[in-house]
Amino acid sequence: MKVIIAEKPDQASKLAGPFTHKKRQGYIEIQPHSLFPQGALVTWAVGHVCELVPPEKYNPAWKKWSIQTLPIIPEQFRYQVMRSKSKQFSVIKQLLTRSDVTEIIHAGDAGREGELIIRTIVNLCGVKKPMKRLWISSLTEKAIREGFASLLSETDTRNLYYEAYSRACADWLVGMNASRIYTLLLQQKGVSDVFSAGRVQTPTLALVVKREKEIASFKPEPFWEVIAKFHIDGKEYEGTWQKEGESRLNNEELAQKIAAFCQGKPAQVKEVAKERKEYQPPYLFNLSGLQAAANKLYKFSPKKTLDLAQQLYLMGVLSYPRSDSSFVTPGEAQTFPGILQKIGQFPMYKDLFPTPVGSLMNNKRYVNEKKVTDHYAIIPTEQVPDLAKLSADEQKLYDLVVRRLIAAHYDSAIFDYTTITTVVDGRAEFISKGRQLIREGWRKVLFSEDKDEEAGAILPEVEQGAVGKVKRVKVKEGKTQPPKRYTEGQLITLMKTAGKHLDNEELEKVLMKTEGLGTEATRAGIIGTLKDRKYIEVKRNQVFATAKGTLLIEAIGDKILASPEMTARWEQRLSEIGQGAASAQAFMEQVKKLSQKLVQDAAGQAKDWNFAGIDIASIPKRVPRPKKRTAKAPGRKRTSSRPTK
Repeated sequence: MKVIIAEKPDQASKLAGPFTHKKRQGYIEIQPHSLFPQGALVTWAVGHVCELVPPEKYNPAWKKWSIQTLPIIPEQFRYQVMRSKSKQFSVIKQLLTRSDVTEIIHAGDAGREGELIIRTIVNLCGVKKPMKRLWISSLTEKAIREGFASLLSETDTRNLYYEAYSRACADWLVGMNASRIYTLLLQQKGVSDVFSAGRVQTPTLALVVKREKEIASFKPEPFWEVIAKFHIDGKEYEGTWQKEGESRLNNEELAQKIAAFCQGKPAQVKEVAKERKEYQPPYLFNLSGLQAAANKLYKFSPKKTLDLAQQLYLMGVLSYPRSDSSFVTPGEAQTFPGILQKIGQFPMYKDLFPTPVGSLMNNKRYVNEKKVTDHYAIIPTEQVPDLAKLSADEQKLYDLVVRRLIAAHYDSAIFDYTTITTVVDGRAEFISKGRQLIREGWRKVLFSEDKDEEAGAILPEVEQGAVGKVKRVKVKEGKTQPPKRYTEGQLITLMKTAGKHLDNEELEKVLMKTEGLGTEATRAGIIGTLKDRKYIEVKRNQVFATAKGTLLIEAIGDKILASPEMTARWEQRLSEIGQGAASAQAFMEQVKKLSQKLVQDAAGQAKDWNFAGIDIASIPKRVPRPKKRTAKAPGRKRTSSRPTK
């Protein structure tokens, strides 16, 4: 008899679905089958069932928040069962310890966090029975059957457990020590709120606060541009005056003089430059790309996008959503024609078929087994849904993924970019720029509604040396604009690229493998944490730093805790642990040293803190909890054993 442990109840139901089964209390019994000759018992976790124990379980003195007890560094980390989930833990333990159970099948999500959740439960149960690993990227019946027929050895994914365990312990160490030291030191400055800090959330917050400061310190300056309309060879077009590549003037009087000089003067085309550019279809979606696109188009928060994608995954219609890859293996590419054939039956997609490209099998832009990490790109599965049964938001997200796959089967888009240099009266130089869509290609799939707007101004055909005159001149006034606040989608992209700003409109330029802040699975949660802790606010899809968030980053300053580069290097090292290329023990020794340094740095900084300009009075005061739940001693908060990222 085998026990299959899924990560969630609905996943357990999906895994049992292809087989004859009976529902029991806390588990599902699969009847004997060729894959399970003695039958199988499918049970489930409820997300994280176990948590790292709180500080006082290691040392009673660590219960009270005190600078003298910092840093808190346990010799060895321990887990405990969460009270709210003890009932299901008992069910799992009873099944694992049954005498007729000879093998465990680890069926948690096929990723780092899934490794940690299920293995921690098994470890706490004290069971040493043989274990296999189910590793699948979709929950279709076909994928489930194939997955059970080709189970991995537990050793194949053990390093991912070491990676996830190291991440959890490191986050606990940094979060516990940094949160306590900054909370206690800020209390000494008269700020009574609790300040949580963490390895990922704090550098992310620092990016938002940095942008907030740039906006606050920005001083708009007026400028003027001279715009001329030319009539040359019976054709008309506009150009902007420029000198040495600069078109903006900071003197209105000078702008008016240039305009007056040019009015009615002869003009000649000095140069016509054309450049043809070809744009390949965008990559298939990874989670960050999907979150950025859904935020831009529909203002979905990253968490909402992940939740919708997870729901579509559980329905079996999308592949595993927490993927950091934009590539697929040849095996997935073989399924695309069949998937597209089904999708092409829907009225909203019929005009996009047949696709110009029939197969992606030999296209390394999409099919590259070496670039597929734990999972392949997010794609629709062969289990195409009845769209009418999806919610409106589910339809929108499914449509994004479907169109991205269809676009991959289209030709590149081609634009001609034209630059005309026109000289007035042999002295004043004007530049005219435009672009013309030569081949629509994949843009028919993704930009059908705004393709004319995207094409930009179309310039007439004029020859070098052609002459005419200035028909009209105007002076246009403008003001320099402050940097824009990030959207949630842009913040996800910034996290992925460790704070290096990338143009979100060209998703194919986002680095495929980068040392980022957090992982595909955790970034949405980090942004949610920043909201919950009142460090940021999101208004009209723009991310604002609050006074509380600004105060914390001001207190931390330029120390390592707020550095995107530092935590990005950590993520790289953690990834190496997952690949078996780095030592988890050596990494944790570094984290312990860092925890000591964080406490020392904060204590040294506090002497020079100056929070002038920050509205400290607007920071909500901490409301003491009722005595029956926790003590109200100064400098205390209810401890949490969950890592603070």
